[in-house]
Amino acid sequence: MTSSSHLRLYQAWRGRNLFFCGGRLIFGPDAASLLLTTFLIAGPSLTFCIQIIVNLYHLRNPKLQSITTTSTVLGVPVLVIALSVTTLDIIFLFLTSSRDPGIMPRNAKMPNPEELVDEDDLSVEWVDGRPHYLLPRTKDVEINGYIVKVKFCDTCLLYRLPRASHCSICNNCVQRFDHHCPWVGQCIGLRNYRFFYLFISSATFLSLYIFVISWLNIIYLRKHYGSIFLAMRGEILSLALIIYTFMGVWFVGGLTVFHFYLIITNQTTYESFRYQYEKRKNPYNKGVWRNITELFFSRIPPSMCEFRSWVLNDSIESWSNSSSSVISFSSRRKGSLSNTSSSKHKIDDGLKSVSQNSYSSANFGGTSGATKKNSTKEVDPMNNVHESQEKDVTIKTNQTGY
Repeated sequence: MTSSSHLRLYQAWRGRNLFFCGGRLIFGPDAASLLLTTFLIAGPSLTFCIQIIVNLYHLRNPKLQSITTTSTVLGVPVLVIALSVTTLDIIFLFLTSSRDPGIMPRNAKMPNPEELVDEDDLSVEWVDGRPHYLLPRTKDVEINGYIVKVKFCDTCLLYRLPRASHCSICNNCVQRFDHHCPWVGQCIGLRNYRFFYLFISSATFLSLYIFVISWLNIIYLRKHYGSIFLAMRGEILSLALIIYTFMGVWFVGGLTVFHFYLIITNQTTYESFRYQYEKRKNPYNKGVWRNITELFFSRIPPSMCEFRSWVLNDSIESWSNSSSSVISFSSRRKGSLSNTSSSKHKIDDGLKSVSQNSYSSANFGGTSGATKKNSTKEVDPMNNVHESQEKDVTIKTNQTGY
């Protein structure tokens, strides 16, 4: 393959993601905020560690002890724990921000309505003596005995999987969409939610740790200064860390508690605010213990998009220059709807056609259930999925929620 006739998929991707290291690292369009978040975490933590190192240096030099204040609270164990937790927190931040959150492949063109839904659910419009089928805006999917409506995405030209939603910032449909986090510069979804929670929980622990140790340091030195207020005036650095971490605990700690509640009830932030499962039955809730184990101990599904795969440059150019087409939806569901989107051409030669289940366990993030639809996935300029689904089949699955 030559670079003149072929491109990697990430180089032609229509979403707003930023790719690095040859498409191996995937960031959101606001990835620059990752630098600010790293500074807000690492800055105070490294300041705390430097304070401990200076204190240890003074403790080991008797001449300095007579002219400076030293504290046995700020010892080597405290330094090791602080550095370890800070390192883990930064790693979790990077894992959250740099991986595919669960992006769904796009369709290259408007799919045939007869291949996506039962004929009984289609409306027919006669144009020039020929039938023109109208695609329903939504269709029903059975999840653990409950009927859930899945919507058709006008941008990605597909029916979203249950719990998936389209992120307007990244311009992608994301599996088990939770929210788009500006602090990590990435969508939070099926494939990075675990690391996101580990990131905010470790940041909470780090803030509490520095807060408590700084207070203990001031309390220990009050005998030297004469009172707690004089000790606070004398230990300005410890006082500044107390104030900073106190504000941090309220923010990131509150976020950690909120997401722990979402985990034990198997909800996403999007679902919590939109569907309010507190007032009605949650079809994804399997109990506290199973909800927790599925999040932290289940296998993370592989990415649905092979961003390093090769696509034909000529096909991409033909897609870019193509005319627009009209998407029609049935008025039987939510009224008549027509949206304009780009008409795209698939790669027709030299690429594989791979058969897979359209509602697989990887798509749901859990164990698949009774009945599924088969689909054919063809690789095209945007790694789109053209699904030829069987008719008259009810989609059923034992949705685990993660």
